[in-house]
Amino acid sequence: MGYSLFFVLCILPLLLSFSFSSPVGDQIRDKITVLPGQPNNVDFNQYSGYITVNQQAGRALFYWLIESPASRAPESRPLVLWLNGGPGCSSVAYGAAEEIGPFRIRSDGKTLYPNRYSWNKLANLLFLESPAGVGFSYTNTTSDLYTTGDQRTAEDAYAFLVNWFERFPQYKHRDFYIAGESYAGHYVPQLSQIVYEKNKGIPNPDINFKGFMVGNAVTDDYYDYVGTFEYWWTHGLISDSTYKNLRANCEKGSSLHPSVECTRALRDAETEQGNIDPYSIFTRPCNSTAALRHKLSGHYPWMSRAYDPCTERYSEVYFNLPEVQNAMHANVTGMPYPWKTCSDIVGVGDYWADSPLSMLPIYKELIAAGIKIWVFSGDTDAVVPVTATRYSIDALKLPTVINWYPWYDNGKVGGWSQAYKGLTFVTVTGSGHEVPLHSPRQAFILFRSFLENKPMPI
Repeated sequence: MGYSLFFVLCILPLLLSFSFSSPVGDQIRDKITVLPGQPNNVDFNQYSGYITVNQQAGRALFYWLIESPASRAPESRPLVLWLNGGPGCSSVAYGAAEEIGPFRIRSDGKTLYPNRYSWNKLANLLFLESPAGVGFSYTNTTSDLYTTGDQRTAEDAYAFLVNWFERFPQYKHRDFYIAGESYAGHYVPQLSQIVYEKNKGIPNPDINFKGFMVGNAVTDDYYDYVGTFEYWWTHGLISDSTYKNLRANCEKGSSLHPSVECTRALRDAETEQGNIDPYSIFTRPCNSTAALRHKLSGHYPWMSRAYDPCTERYSEVYFNLPEVQNAMHANVTGMPYPWKTCSDIVGVGDYWADSPLSMLPIYKELIAAGIKIWVFSGDTDAVVPVTATRYSIDALKLPTVINWYPWYDNGKVGGWSQAYKGLTFVTVTGSGHEVPLHSPRQAFILFRSFLENKPMPI
């Protein structure tokens, strides 16, 4: 009896203290017991919390890990990091809550329902709100919000990965991929490049990086301009004269600092397009969508801040619920402002320090290194359209391995594909900017083919 009491009073607290101050202890602390409003019979583990990426500045990034179901042997499945772009938009709001995660949010903003085509059936999913100032991620240095850019975002994301793998050592040496969309067309290859270069010379690296995949991705300023204007014109969204003005005044400049003439032509194009949903041109826009959008002035000026098919409104309700934040170990600093799908500061206007003109040099480096790269495109997106992506890929001048062909889903054309030496390109027909939102089944097939490194089904 005396020994038992001694163990409870003296030994057990020491063991618990050791456990919860260690990386594995932090992992245990980050485990989500249950999300408010989640469906019954959830058979997979979830974790969320913060990883400090810069002690001096006090920058910490928020993550949400959603493992594969127990019935699908999560310990044998790869890890996929998903990044949304903006810049300044949340991977929790978009990637997790309305695209590839296991739950969708109902219109009441309080309850969740299953996503039949969640990618966690194929891989363990890691969503990151990046950079600091986006979503629940924060910095204790206010100036960070106004001076971040591509380079710091990539460096902080790498610091996140290094520290995250220490907290989750069971994922070390596991096949690891990076995926994302839109402005993550910058984030994904830049982070991939850092991981690849840091792994050089290490026989069995902790971060066992195998490849990346991007969708409707901002890739190259020149080809994004050319391809976007051509898409608008060929789809009857703008006049001949505006098309000519865009080509004359925008194509040779930087999207970060467009000329006065270019800005004027872009405004004319926006007026001519009217109240459509540019992220999915054949989709009826959500009520008051036009009023909700605020343009990203001076930085990819044709891009609205985020796609709004109404679903993001449900996210803003759900992730601001105190019980949800408590369950997810989020908002630990007690933010005096609400969680938002996209930041009002990060990435807005001139508050973005650096944005290279092209990602193509990184593509060339990683293709030469044998890194697996897939690029996909929903073909009804007028923001980063399929024509822009095709021009960028063409500029790489890669030999063709499999010629352009239609791929099928249940006997119906799901899109088209072409395999190059070092890169596979896939389109998804009738899909907008967020392919997994508009075409969840086709996106699931695409992801499965990517992981298995097999051509799209015919």
